[in-house]
Amino acid sequence: MEWPWSLPDHIPLFLALSSLVRLLNPNSFSFSSSARRDSAMISSVLLLAQAVISLLAIAAFFLETVRKIGCKHSLARTDASDAFFEDPNSLKKVPCPSIFDHAEKYLSLIVPAYNEEHRLPGALVEMMSYLQQRAATDKSFTYEVLIVDDGSFDKTSKVAFDFVRKYKIDNVRVLLLGRNHGKGEAIRKGMLHSRGELLLMLDADGATKITDLEKLESQIYALAEIRIDGKSPVGSSIDLKSKLLDIEVSVFGSRAHLEQQALATRKWYRNFLMKGFHLVVLFAAGPGIRDTQCGFKMFTRAAARKLFTNIRLKRWCFDVEIVYLCKWLNIPMSEVSVNWTEIPGSKVRLSSIVHMLFELMLIRLGYGFGIWKIYA
Repeated sequence: MEWPWSLPDHIPLFLALSSLVRLLNPNSFSFSSSARRDSAMISSVLLLAQAVISLLAIAAFFLETVRKIGCKHSLARTDASDAFFEDPNSLKKVPCPSIFDHAEKYLSLIVPAYNEEHRLPGALVEMMSYLQQRAATDKSFTYEVLIVDDGSFDKTSKVAFDFVRKYKIDNVRVLLLGRNHGKGEAIRKGMLHSRGELLLMLDADGATKITDLEKLESQIYALAEIRIDGKSPVGSSIDLKSKLLDIEVSVFGSRAHLEQQALATRKWYRNFLMKGFHLVVLFAAGPGIRDTQCGFKMFTRAAARKLFTNIRLKRWCFDVEIVYLCKWLNIPMSEVSVNWTEIPGSKVRLSSIVHMLFELMLIRLGYGFGIWKIYA
């Protein structure tokens, strides 16, 4: 497991104090029988001191990590982006747009990819087939697919650029991050450089049927109507589309309806870990969303602008942070059941679970103590 944070400078001090306490423990020496009762009390006090020092060291580590992430985020929000897209057809560099620019497409699909040379082609073929068919029947439907290569060391970028060559850079784009940052950071970068009125994040394995985006899209419009006027709906879909750019709405694909089937087929320890993780998520982000980890989520441009300029976590639990931010920023969110198939090649390991728990603690500390500022 990769830990992108170094130990705070004062952690070695806590470790040294803990070692000193161990050396002073009376159990490390030989005493006469008359002194053993006194030494037992001293030993208990020293053990308590060692426990307190250890807890302080752990707390210091978490708080320092939260502070460093907050500092890096503040710099990232103010830095000008020098990123660009490469056009393999013209060999020219295309400047990246910004989420703060006016939308140029109706739909942006953001696909994070890390060592996905085998699973990505099938997902892209299905994706492009659907998008082209829809564009052929609806002339107002415009789209872009943005593949974010998160530092892959296989042939993921080659596969992605093959699709750019075939479908042209106006429809398919590849953003190279250079080194591996994590799925959360890959999606954040993709969102911030997208051109769509609606922005959909989806996994590179094609586990969710691409046609299910229409379910999320319909729910976006349903929530948008309520958002515009809580009592009287908008007169026509054309009026609603014209106002969609300024409405903050998010809709999440959900696999919660498949939970009973999953419980019956998975091993007991995986079910135990899943239930435990859900409890910690409830503690970190609160109730409301049953499946925070489904990689199929849609946002209006206004919602994405607020959420992805605030997000800090770069790896597994950025989904939970999105839920937390939606609640804090009063962005309406809804769950929609989607078709989902487990695709071989999952990158979730036991070490990933540990990292998830660590990131969930960071959410509670960062936002709970006001260390991470939310920009509204």
